[in-house]
Amino acid sequence: MSRFAEVIVLARNAEQIMEPLTCPDDTRGWYQCFTRIDDSLFEGTRTGSAECYAWVIQFLRPTWAGLLGTLEALHWPDPGSVQVLIRDEEDSCFGLWMMYEERLVEVPLPHTRRTSYRDSVTGVLTRTDVR
Repeated sequence: MSRFAEVIVLARNAEQIMEPLTCPDDTRGWYQCFTRIDDSLFEGTRTGSAECYAWVIQFLRPTWAGLLGTLEALHWPDPGSVQVLIRDEEDSCFGLWMMYEERLVEVPLPHTRRTSYRDSVTGVLTRTDVR
C-alpha cells in the first residue's frame, strides 16, 4: 500500500537528541531517517553552523505509527520549543503537535477538523474554510 506522510520537527538545542534519528536503526518501526535542515540550506552554502532547529522525513508507507511515542520519549533540552508538523496524504494542511506535560498533543488549528481514517496514523485533517 502506498501512503505518504511528511513530518517536520522543530526544536531548539536538540542536535544531539535528534542525531540517532538521522541514522538507520533496525529497532525502530520505520526505516527512513530524518534529514537535518541547517542554515546552510538558506545560505546556499555547504558550511552550515553546528546549530540545527529543523529535521524532515517522508514516510512512503503507514509504518510511522510509533513516531510520536518515540519523539515523546526523547529527553528534550527545551521541551517548550518542540513542534511537530505532520501532513498525511489526505490532509489539507499540516497538523501541529507540541509538548505538554511530556506528551505530544495536537494543537487545534482554527478552521480545521480532524476525522478518523483507518489507513492513517493520525486521521485526516481537513480545512473547513476552503472548498
